[in-house]
Order: sequence, then structure tokens, then C-alpha cells
Amino acid sequence: MNRYWNEKIETMELSEMRALQSERLVKQVKHVCENVPYYKDLMDKKGVKPEDIKGIEDLHKLPFITKDDLREAYPYGMLAKPLSECVRIQSTSGTTGKRVVAFYTQHDIDLWEDCCARAIVAVGGTNEDVCQVCYGYGLFTGGPGLNGGSHKVGCLTLPMSSGNTDRQIQFMMDLGATILCCTPSYAAYIGESLKEKGYRPEDNKLRAGIFGAEPWTEEMRREIENLLGIKAYDIYGLTETSGPGVAFECCEQSGMHINEDNFIPEIINPETGEVLPDGEKGELVFTSITKEAFPLLRYRTKDICVLSRKKCSCGRTLIKMTKPMGRSDDMMIIRGVNVFPSQIETVLLNEGYTPNYQIIVDRQNHTDTLDINVELSPEQFSDTIRDIASHEKKLASAITTMLGITPKVHLVAPKTITRSEGKAVRVIDKRKLHD
Repeated sequence: MNRYWNEKIETMELSEMRALQSERLVKQVKHVCENVPYYKDLMDKKGVKPEDIKGIEDLHKLPFITKDDLREAYPYGMLAKPLSECVRIQSTSGTTGKRVVAFYTQHDIDLWEDCCARAIVAVGGTNEDVCQVCYGYGLFTGGPGLNGGSHKVGCLTLPMSSGNTDRQIQFMMDLGATILCCTPSYAAYIGESLKEKGYRPEDNKLRAGIFGAEPWTEEMRREIENLLGIKAYDIYGLTETSGPGVAFECCEQSGMHINEDNFIPEIINPETGEVLPDGEKGELVFTSITKEAFPLLRYRTKDICVLSRKKCSCGRTLIKMTKPMGRSDDMMIIRGVNVFPSQIETVLLNEGYTPNYQIIVDRQNHTDTLDINVELSPEQFSDTIRDIASHEKKLASAITTMLGITPKVHLVAPKTITRSEGKAVRVIDKRKLHD
């Protein structure tokens, strides 16, 4: 079994990788400045010329790009290749403002699928595998990305898309799927559904799952692994940089290797923009150095994480990023306290509750309120009302210890929180309605 999809790149010495990144960065900056007037204007305002960028040591001189820039430049303002050379778009599923539309040449798609192939091989995938892709297809990047990567590896690909869980289970069991690709919340839902139908984890042939597109905790990983009898691996990506496959987890399951030959990562202080050293927590920034049609330089992802070059037992030398620890824009400030949904999820799973929950934030009499609806398992629901009240109090206390603020916890009946087949809607912030 191959341990790597592209051994030369995935195990490259750091000095060699930096030389490759520098060469590609210089070429990319020139390409962007010559073809994207919007970006050239940003550089002019910062007083930077393409010839000022001689290698990755000059990366910090370039201006940042944000999602606001992409919306302002919608639809064609960031396009760096003629439309005649573009073969596809993908688009974010964002709900505010204009959508972000990303363009791809055939070369861009080949590189993207190559990154996804690396992710599949890293979890043990070969041409003997049956890869079930339950990410959404269409404008969302999840389905097309893993579909293409699966083809490159030579897996039998089941292009299921999301939803229709009964059909997912039928194909999974009848065709012997061995690798499952979907959001972690949908993986947990498939696991619950299999259990309800009387299947045990050992009844399916799944060995590995590649789960991304939404935040999830180590506790949720263990929950999914137990439900499905698999190893659950993380994958990371953004439509703005290509899609899933920007970074992927290996057998060590201790962070995701970034495909540095295509994407240069930086960690910055989200308040000041200052570049932070490896090991410091901050906002992740990516520069695409191989993208042709939609190349973003220093794109602020809003994801909070840590980068590490600690030696990995898998043999890959590619830098690792931690699971995002929240987002600088999804962070809720409740009564002056910074709160990430992942903190609440960690407490719920540690206390033995299901990963089906919803956080409702509101404001009453100028004071923020925090309500958390938590779904009980069928076994837990058989408790008496008095026991439920006692459990609510205990759980609220555990969350208070984690957050420093006290929520109202509501334990609700099984199946009463709407299941997500795409990205789970974890937070409803009603305060925006009053602003």
C-alpha cells in the first residue's frame, strides 16, 4: 500500500519546499498584478511593486484579501484568466451579502483533485476502496473535490451527494463502502440511523471517514468512530482557495498537513495583522501559489488555529495546522465573554450527551441570554422529569465552568432538533434582529 500520493512533495525537506514556494510566489504575484486590476490597486495603496517580492521572506509586504474584497469584486473582479480558459465555477454557501464565486481552469481542477487524492491516500485509500461521497455536489466544493480525488486514486466512487439517508445506507451496505466522505454532523446522523435500523458497527465495511466543512471536536470524533466502527479523519479547505484538500489528516490524527506546494500558510494576530511564529494561536491566512484563474494572495480565512512543524510519525514533512479552534467572525461575545460553539460541544460530549444541540443567543432588557437545547438519547429520555431537571442543572454548571457565564440548558426529546445533511446550524443569534 502506498503511504503517499506524491512522496517527493509530501516528504520534501523544508529548505527545498521554501525554494519551491519562493519561485512560485514570485511568479504568482507577477501574474496577479498583470491580470487583476483590483489587486494591483490594493498593492499600489500599500506601496508594493511585484519586483519587491523576491521570495517567501517578502510575503508579509503584500496586502491582505478578505471576503469583503471578494464580494466587492463580484463576479469577475478577481478573475486572473480569460473566461475562455475557465471551465468551472464553485461558490460558497454563505448567507450574507453577495456569494463568493471562484473560477477554475482545467489545470486548477487537476491540482485540486491531486490535493484530495493525497487526503484519501493518507487515510489508507487505494484503488481497492469503495469511496462514498455524501458531501453536497453542485456549487458546494465538497462533493466535486472528493469525487475527483477518489477518481485519481482509482477508488470505486459512489457520488451520492447529501441527503436521502435510507438510500445512503442501502448503497453503503450493498456496495460495501470502505471510505465515507461527508460533514461530521451527517456522519453522526448516518451512524445513529444505522443503529436505529439494528446494524452494529461491525456490520458495515467502512474503515475510514474523511469529514470536514464544519467545526467538530475530538469528543465528536470519538462518537463517530464508535458509531461507525471507523477511524475519522479531518480535512480542511475553502472555496476561496479551491475547496477541500488544502489540508488533510494522516494516520497520526494530530492535526492536518497543509499542501504547502500549493498554499503558503501564515498565522496572524487578527487584531493587528502581525505575523506570528509557528506554535502561536491566531488567524490562518493562505496564499495560493499555483491557482491560475482565482489566485488569492494573503487571504484571511477567519479560522483560528496553530501551525506546527513538529516531526510527524507518518513521514510527511508538510506543516500541520490544528483543527480550527473557532472563527474570529463566528466567535460570539456574550456578556463580554468570548464564546466558541466548539467549547460547548466539548462539554456536552464529555458529559455523555449527543452531538445534536443548538445554541440560542438573545438579548432581553439589554442583557444577553444564552439558551442551549441538547437532545437526549432514547436511553437518557426514559429518565423522570425530576431527573431531567437535575441533569439540566449539572450540565449548566459544567458549561459555566468552561465559559465563565451561565447558560439555561434545556434537555429535549430525541429527534426534536432538526438534523443537518449539509452544514449543521449550531447557533441562532437573535440579537441581530434587535440591532
